[in-house]
Amino acid sequence: MRTSIATVSLSGSLTEKLDAAARAGFDGVEIFENDLLASPLAPENIRARCADLGLRIDLYQPMRDIEAVPEAEFARNLRRARHKFELMRRLGADTVLVCSSVSPQAVDDDALAAEQLSRLADLAGESGIRVAYEALAWGRHVSTYDHAWRIVETAGHPALGTCLDSFHILSRGSDPKDLEGIAAIPGEKIFFLQLADAPLLAMDVLQWSRHYRCFPGQGGFDVAGLVRHVLATGYDGPLSLEVFNDVFRQADAGPTAVDARRSLLVLQETVGRAPLPDPVVPTGVAFAELVTPDAEPLAALLGALGFTRTARHRGKPVGLWEQGDARILVNTGPAVRRDGAQLAAIGLESPDPAGAARRAEALLAPVLPRRRAPQDAVLDAVAAPDGTELFFCATGRPELPDWRADFEDTGLPSAEAGIRGIDHLALTQPWHHFDEAALFHRGVLGLHAQESVDVADPYGLMRSRAVTTPDGSVRVALTVGAAPTDDTVHAQHIALATDDVVASARRFRDAGGSLLPVPANYYDDLAARFEFTDGELETYRDLGILYDRDAHGVFRHCYTRTVGRVFFELVQRDGGYRGYGAANAPVRLAAQHTVRSLTGG
Repeated sequence: MRTSIATVSLSGSLTEKLDAAARAGFDGVEIFENDLLASPLAPENIRARCADLGLRIDLYQPMRDIEAVPEAEFARNLRRARHKFELMRRLGADTVLVCSSVSPQAVDDDALAAEQLSRLADLAGESGIRVAYEALAWGRHVSTYDHAWRIVETAGHPALGTCLDSFHILSRGSDPKDLEGIAAIPGEKIFFLQLADAPLLAMDVLQWSRHYRCFPGQGGFDVAGLVRHVLATGYDGPLSLEVFNDVFRQADAGPTAVDARRSLLVLQETVGRAPLPDPVVPTGVAFAELVTPDAEPLAALLGALGFTRTARHRGKPVGLWEQGDARILVNTGPAVRRDGAQLAAIGLESPDPAGAARRAEALLAPVLPRRRAPQDAVLDAVAAPDGTELFFCATGRPELPDWRADFEDTGLPSAEAGIRGIDHLALTQPWHHFDEAALFHRGVLGLHAQESVDVADPYGLMRSRAVTTPDGSVRVALTVGAAPTDDTVHAQHIALATDDVVASARRFRDAGGSLLPVPANYYDDLAARFEFTDGELETYRDLGILYDRDAHGVFRHCYTRTVGRVFFELVQRDGGYRGYGAANAPVRLAAQHTVRSLTGG
């Protein structure tokens, strides 16, 4: 299907927005009136620019407070419309959006609204323009799509149709049965379809609409269900995004446009209209790669955790540290940033690495060039929204390239100190990539996105959202600060699975490792909330082990000190616990701030 995006969904000048939409692969744009008014280009020049970029101008919007008003006011509205229709002729746009009136002068009179909209359509038709009438969720008298359609149907004018907007429909909490009324609208009378998702918030709908919309698949609305109903009518116009979002207004237009286009590709696949390569869900974590200008602090930390440097890369300054099925690469290459260790890449075990790469490329994930010697294994890699490199791997399968073939053994056996593998990875997202990251991991990798949670940091709120495989073999926790002004450095971390966190923590401490100290007040609270066996709580207090419980099981975990921007977590899951210890995150964050303030790093 054709895809379109409203210029209000992107940041920058009108020309920047048009360029970004074209580069992302959109077929058309909605020109938002304020963007045109602020542009130094004449309508003819904008029209030519769009043509050069291969963009069609699908809609000019909006016209407001037109219908069901006193005759003198309507005469002024027609005068305004005449000027706008002439401008649209110069612009090359043939459809105008008319929002249901919010004017205090508007009266509750459907017959008058239909009559005046018909006269507006007469004027529009003379210029070859169609009028798409849309119900605003906060319209003074018309606030539902079916009400707007009844007025359009009463008018019976060939140049008058309706515009359906997913936000205005779904924000009213429509029961799925309420959408069945869309089937009563002939497809040819649906002149336009605008799409937006949104998080489920209890707030004024106008503020919700103007600040918190997001792209389909990033919020809590059933946008796909609505689209299915619309397509069933025979609608053959574009799927168009109209998203008002404070974050998008401040982020670069290029990446936002790519995120927007990806959301429509995933949406079309969901409703059966996009022949994308099938998802290839990863089956595990092959490795996590840390980059650092100085390997010694990481070597000491990994050694204390019981890891052994079992291999080194044949042509690059990369060491492989192993314990159980947990593999950590330590890279000291020349491109390393100087602000300490950081998590730069993840290897994902894939049943079909080439298929996973095809899926990623089809969903606009940038395929990364890789410097490799002729004998190096061929590995496909793409970039996640935060810049993390994702490699699609096949470890120990003779029929496929094995990344470990690029390494030569050091002769040291892998240690056995209680760590089984990587339980999960926590990735800190740039503030403007949080929702994009959740959609990326769901759409590109086939992971399931859990609900967002807010976590209290001593200096503000953080948002966190986990994406996982159904069996938990891959778990990624995405976190972000609450605002772009949040300059607190939130470290990334690797959570290591163990069957006995107490024994693992003791081994680590006995080997010279430093565990994150936890305030005594935390354990006093634990004693009030839970019952423990004799000496159990004292052991947790001594080692800095935190404790949580859900309906499925128990979670015990502790943390190492931070090296650069990376720390490790030791994790014990018992009885099917499904979370990540979110209840303990405020204590952990406060403890890390305290350590940082005392040590200066």
